[in-house]
Formats: sequence, C-alpha cells, structure tokens
Amino acid sequence: MHKESEGWTTNRAGGMMTGLERESRNEMPRIVHIITALETGGAEIMLWRLLSAMDRRFEPHVITLVPDGKIEDRIRGLGIPIDTVDMKRGWPDPLALVRLRRLLRRIRPHLIQTWMYHADLLGGLAARMAGGIPVVWGIHHTDLDPGGNRRSTLWTARINARLAPRLARRIVCCSHATYAVHLQAGYPADRMLVIPNGFDLAAFRPDPDARQELRRELGLETDAPLVGMAARFHPQKDHRNFVRAAGILGEKMPRAHYVLWGDGLDSSNSTLCDWIREAGVMDRIHLLGRRDDVSRILAAQDVATLSSSYGEAFPLVIGEAMACGVPCAVTRVGDAAEIVGDTGRIVCPRDPAALAEAWGDLLAMSGPEREALGSVARRRIEENYALGKVAGLYGNLYEEVLKKN
Repeated sequence: MHKESEGWTTNRAGGMMTGLERESRNEMPRIVHIITALETGGAEIMLWRLLSAMDRRFEPHVITLVPDGKIEDRIRGLGIPIDTVDMKRGWPDPLALVRLRRLLRRIRPHLIQTWMYHADLLGGLAARMAGGIPVVWGIHHTDLDPGGNRRSTLWTARINARLAPRLARRIVCCSHATYAVHLQAGYPADRMLVIPNGFDLAAFRPDPDARQELRRELGLETDAPLVGMAARFHPQKDHRNFVRAAGILGEKMPRAHYVLWGDGLDSSNSTLCDWIREAGVMDRIHLLGRRDDVSRILAAQDVATLSSSYGEAFPLVIGEAMACGVPCAVTRVGDAAEIVGDTGRIVCPRDPAALAEAWGDLLAMSGPEREALGSVARRRIEENYALGKVAGLYGNLYEEVLKKN
C-alpha cells in the first residue's frame, strides 16, 4: 500500500518514487518551474515560450517568488496554474522557504526546473526539505562584475556555486558565454550544459507589409533606410553607443532613420534626448516607447542591431529579428556573435564608429542582396534555435533526470 506523507507520493519503502514506479502507475510527470518573477526579461519570456511548446507528456506548474508580472497572463492563457510564494521585491523573507516547501508538498512535483539565481537557491533548498525532489537549475546571466550587479545577486551566485553539487542534478546555461563565466566562478562542469533560447518561427517571420506600415506611421518615405533596436533603457544596452553611431552614419547616409523601442525609450527620457540632440539626429531617431507589436516592427527594419556593452547572455531580440528575415549588426557580447554567425556584422562593444560602419555596409547592399542575407539569417535560426527543437532538448533532459531518480 502506498503511503501519502504530507501530500507527497512515496513507495512502499517510504522513499521517493522511481521513474519505473511512476511509469507503472501511468502517472504523467509533474514539472514545477520556479522563477523569481514574471516580468518581461529574457528568462521570463523563454519560460513562457518553453511552456507553450513543451511536450504534453509533462504536466507543468509555475511558482513565482514575487507575485504578478506581465508574463503571468500569457502563461495562465496556456491553461497552466501559477502559485506564488508572495515575497516582496527586494525584501528578504526568511519564511519564503517555508511557504515554498509547503507549496511543493501540495503540488507533489516529480522534478523542479528553477530559473535564475534566487529561484535556483530557494528552489534547491525547498526541494531537499520537501523530500529530495530532483532539481534542474537555470542560469540566464553572464555578468558577475561587482560594478554592475546588486550585492544580493553576487552573494546568491557565490552561494549557489558552493551548493550546486548538493542541490542541482543538472544546470542549464542559456548561452556558451553563461557557461564559461560560471565555470570560472566555481560551478561544477559535470552538472552544466548549454541549451539556448528558442524562437517561434510562426510568430516571428518576414512580413512584407510591415515595412510600408511602419514608415507610414513614422511619416517616412517608402524607401527610407531604417535601423532599429528593441531594448529597455539600461546601461547594459548602451544606447549612447547607438546614438553616437547614428550621428556618425548620418554624415554619410543622411536619409537613414533609426527606431528605438522598449521601456524608457520615449520623449520623456531627458538623458536619451540630450544624447540624440548632441549627435545631431533629433529628426532621424524615432522613440516608440513600449510596444506590443514587436514582430511587426522587427520585420519592418532594413537592419536590426544590438549596441550592448556588457552583460548579455543570449539576446532574444537578435534571434527574433533574424527569424523575421532581417540581417543584424551586433556587438560582441554574450552569444550575440554566435547567434548571428556569418549572416550579419559583428563589432567590438563601445565602438560607435565600428557600429556605424557595420550598419552602413548592410544598408549599402541592394534590396535583393539584403533580402537574400535575411533569408540566410532566418534559416540559421530554423536550423539552430527553432523553439520546437529547444523544447525537445529540455524534454530530453527532464527524462534523463527522472530516469536516474
């Protein structure tokens, strides 16, 4: 007779059920994803995309440490339940671990996937307290520089490096850059692997109509060259590098226009507007603010770009633009260069002249030449980063861990 202990399924010996025992009962594996919050960052978006594409042989459930978030409704729309530990943002809560343990006892997952440092730590500890549930950690960070991170983030990353052999069965790094940084930080190499982010090729695809629609919206000529970047206003994204590059290219290609969109990228941003004024491109840089029609704007560009100076792991916006058939010019940060490969241009960070030259090279191509290069870019995403393939890699990893449990 099986025993139910505090809601957790055990076998006759009182231990956790093995994979064979679970299969004999024809029980679908429950996978709980624990994430700090559900804002619109790369890890949060990737969780939503993964859940939308994950093999239905798994029964998913999501737990957030901090309640609410812009991605929450999208996940609920998939029919996936969400619980929260109800921590306050930026406020240490010693009882959070107890509440998380209680949730795990109720949900009874067969495996836990955690996302980002704080969820890795709390999820790993709570899983041990709840009966030794196997845990797969997720790391979506490449910058452990004290100058660019909160102390709590650095402390948590260091603690995790020490506890990883005890708490994590496997550790998924979203990029090769992430892997290298954390290997150097002391994370165990035998636990780590790279599974890149994935892209929905149906949601992000070439859209011939978008080109004219966006130019009409901006009041531009139908053949106006357009360079764009989607990124929140943050030092990591180095918008000053972008603006300076626009000023440099503007002297050679005065018809070129530029679009920036994301949180903090509107006319109320006085710092950004001062940079634009200094560069002499007030009439050519268009600030769109936060937009929901991301795929349409990406598909309307001639060149997509990333001007970041540090801290990127696997920048989603580059793969999204490539899936839309748009060639990219990017700085060599994180895995940006690996994503682009030979389908675009790659320059060093903090070098606006080099970035301007890269934009100019791509804009100087004829329309058919640039379209052909964009097709190659989309094919690269199809072959290496299609969402279905990436979801399959996660599914295979979960099966591997469950069979060994």
